[in-house]
Amino acid sequence: MRDAVTTLIKNYDVAGKYFDRNAIDSLKSYFETGTARVQAAAAINSNAAAIVKQAGSRLFEELPELIRPGGNAYTTRRYAACLRDMDYYLRYATYALVAANMNVLDERVLQGLRETYNSLGVPISPTVRGIQIMKDIAREQAAAAGVANTAFVDEPFDYITRELSEIDI
Repeated sequence: MRDAVTTLIKNYDVAGKYFDRNAIDSLKSYFETGTARVQAAAAINSNAAAIVKQAGSRLFEELPELIRPGGNAYTTRRYAACLRDMDYYLRYATYALVAANMNVLDERVLQGLRETYNSLGVPISPTVRGIQIMKDIAREQAAAAGVANTAFVDEPFDYITRELSEIDI
């Protein structure tokens, strides 16, 4: 797992270059948003169970067929598995949020996810919708915690949904 700083250093080291203006600007940007990233992560972490529960409720309100007989979240076991997966995505999105790097999502979440979901018959589109709902709630939590500009909160959630959407073509 890498963060924005180690990734930048690795890229410049491989090229055998000193940091240029772009590298310095990138580092400054990362460090300027560091406190806000940690503050947002703390807000998300302290409300994780509520975020997942609320996102699940909204998802099943929007797509009630998921919890009806024959739906992918029908039965207590499947319902719980859906919420467990949402919690998993939220946790790793928080890691990526703090690192300002999506590498952890590729390594720990997205690699092999399509194959797993296809083998289990899990539809991708409700998963994507659930992640989008969690993004909205996480952004609200960060704002409530005093984070002025919450745009960076979207990054890991948007990355997951984009990658899932692209592999479900």
